[in-house]
Amino acid sequence: MNTTHLHLLLNHFPVIGTLIGSSLLLWGITRKQNNIKAAAALVLLIMAIIAIPVYLTGEPAEDSVEKLAGVSKTFIELHEEAATVAIWLMGVTGIGSFGALLFAWQKRKAANGTFILAFALSIVSFAAMARTGYYGGQIRHTEIRNSDVAQNEGLPGNDEGNQVKEKDDDD
Repeated sequence: MNTTHLHLLLNHFPVIGTLIGSSLLLWGITRKQNNIKAAAALVLLIMAIIAIPVYLTGEPAEDSVEKLAGVSKTFIELHEEAATVAIWLMGVTGIGSFGALLFAWQKRKAANGTFILAFALSIVSFAAMARTGYYGGQIRHTEIRNSDVAQNEGLPGNDEGNQVKEKDDDD
């Protein structure tokens, strides 16, 4: 197994796991179930940890596919930019989740507020991870690409033939 395999194997966990963790955390908050909130925060913390090797294997995965036929360099760049934002947001969510777990374990009054903060962060992280996954899926899957990008990919006049042709909004 190489880094590309590892990237493809792990990349779904932060997306789906963050959605599951967020949903569980919302359920725990609304039902005032401390054990559910703690389990959800643990899931979010684990997803933040798993996101690290996913992010770190992204560049080697890019190197192994960028010259293959049908691969969109435009979506590679969009995916890479989205991943940078997503890893930072996921890191903050992991820290917030760890803080919520720590406060709950110490029975601090601030624990409930920290769980709510972790939930808010997890929603933003899920959106960022889903966006990253959306772009990542389109790198190689021509059947789901935006037709404008697919039509403009590789045309002369585009920056190295790989950038999306910008539309003029003044028309």
